Formats: sequence, C-alpha cells, structure tokens
Amino acid sequence: MVVVTLQRNKCIGCNYCVELAPEQFQMSKKDGKTVLLRSQEKKGFFTLKSPDEAILDPCDQAAKACPVKIISVKSV
Repeated sequence: MVVVTLQRNKCIGCNYCVELAPEQFQMSKKDGKTVLLRSQEKKGFFTLKSPDEAILDPCDQAAKACPVKIISVKSV
C-alpha cells in the first residue's frame, strides 16, 4: 500500500509533481495549484491510498522535487 499526502493550500503551482507523476497529479485550471487525483481531503490534507506499488517511485520523485515540500510518500 502506497500512501501519498498533499498539503494543497501551500502549493505554489510549480508543476514539478505533474511532470514527474502525471498519473497522480494534475494542475487545477481554477487556481493553478496541484490536485492529487482520487484523494480524500481532511483538514487541508489530501490523501491517496493505493495498492499499486508502481506509483511509489514517480510520487517519491515528485515529493523530492517539490520546492515547498508539501508532498509526502510512504509505503506501508
């Protein structure tokens, strides 16, 4: 199980996450911030829980590339 968490309100819209993990991230046309696809929102944190281990590497690269460090990725 891969758990990806995004603090969307702190996003600066740099687009790195979308470039590195386009299957999980998309830029919002409304506000220019990233959207974690298929995620659940709770208190400003968007969380995606996926059994697909293939998303671990691209999401981890996106988390490392994020200049404001608002993406966390764990394998549980």
